[in-house]
Amino acid sequence: MIVDVWLPLIGGLVLLIAGGDLLVRGAVKVAEHLGVSPLVIGLTLVGFGTSAPELVTSVQAALSGAPGIAFGNIVGSNIANILLIAGISAILFPIAVSSSALRRDAMVMVGVTLVFAVLAFLVPFGRPVGLVFVVALALYIYFAFRQESTAAEHGAAYEKARALEAVDPAVVPQSSSTGGLILPLLIAIGGLALVVLGGRFLVGGAVSIAEAFGVPETVIGLTIVAIGTSMPELVTSIVAAFKRQSDVAFGNIVGSNIYNLLGIAGVTALISPTRVPAEIATFDNLLMVAVTLLFMLFSTTGLRIGRREGGVLLAGYLAYLYVLWP
Repeated sequence: MIVDVWLPLIGGLVLLIAGGDLLVRGAVKVAEHLGVSPLVIGLTLVGFGTSAPELVTSVQAALSGAPGIAFGNIVGSNIANILLIAGISAILFPIAVSSSALRRDAMVMVGVTLVFAVLAFLVPFGRPVGLVFVVALALYIYFAFRQESTAAEHGAAYEKARALEAVDPAVVPQSSSTGGLILPLLIAIGGLALVVLGGRFLVGGAVSIAEAFGVPETVIGLTIVAIGTSMPELVTSIVAAFKRQSDVAFGNIVGSNIYNLLGIAGVTALISPTRVPAEIATFDNLLMVAVTLLFMLFSTTGLRIGRREGGVLLAGYLAYLYVLWP
C-alpha cells in the first residue's frame, strides 16, 4: 500500500526534474540555431528551466480538480524558496545582495506577492486574472532585457539563469551553434513529454497520499509537492553558495518567486480557472507576504544575509511544517 502510494509521487518528481533538464537543453540549442540572442535565451528558456516542474504540476493539478495542490504548490514553493532554500544557502555561505537586484527585482517580488495575496482573497483566479499575470511577466522580462542590455549590474532574472548555468554549463547560451537542428528539437520534445508525464504521476501520487492518510490535499501541495518541485532551485542555490556566487543565489530566489506567481499562477488560471482555496488565501498567503517582507528586511541589513539570518529562516520553515502538518 505504502509503495503504491509513494512510488508514483517519487517517480513523478524524478521525471519532472530530468524532463525539465532535457527540455531546457534542447530548447536552448533550437533557439541558438534560430539566431535568438543569448541574453533572450538566458532570460526566458534558461530562466524558466527550473520553474518547469512547478508549472506542469500546478496546471495538471488544476485540470484534475485539485486546486489545493495547484495553488499549494505555487505558494508553498515561494515560502520554501525563502525560508528553506535561502536559509540553507545562507548557512553554508552568507548571501551577498546586489543593490540592483534589491532595488529593481526584490521590490517587484514584494509587489507581486501582495497583489497575488489580495486577489486570491477577493476574486476567483479566472482567465482575466491569468491574462493580466502572464502579460505582467512578459513586461517584466522585456524590461529585464532592456536593463541587462545596458546596465553594468545584473538583476534577478539574469542571475536565475546564471544559477542554472553554474550547475550545468551545457545550458549556457552561445552566440552561435554547430550541428543539426533535428536532435536538439527531439531532445526538447522528449523533455516536454517527460515533464508532462512526471506531472501526471506527481499529482496522482499526491492525491493518493491525501486520501490514504487523511491529510488535506492543500497540505500535501504546500509541503511535499512544493518541496519536490523546488528541488532545482535548491540545487542551483546550494551550488551557487559553494562556488561563492552568493549574489546568484539571491537573484535565483527572487526570480523564481516572481516567475512562480506571475507565470505559473497566470498560466494555471488561463488553462483551468479556479478559486484559491480559502485555507491558503487566509493563512499561507499571509505567511508568504510576511516571510517575503522578512527576506527584504534581512537583505537590506548590510546587503547580505548572514548565517544567523539563515538560521532564523530555516527555523521558521521547520516551525511552519510543524504547524501545518496534522
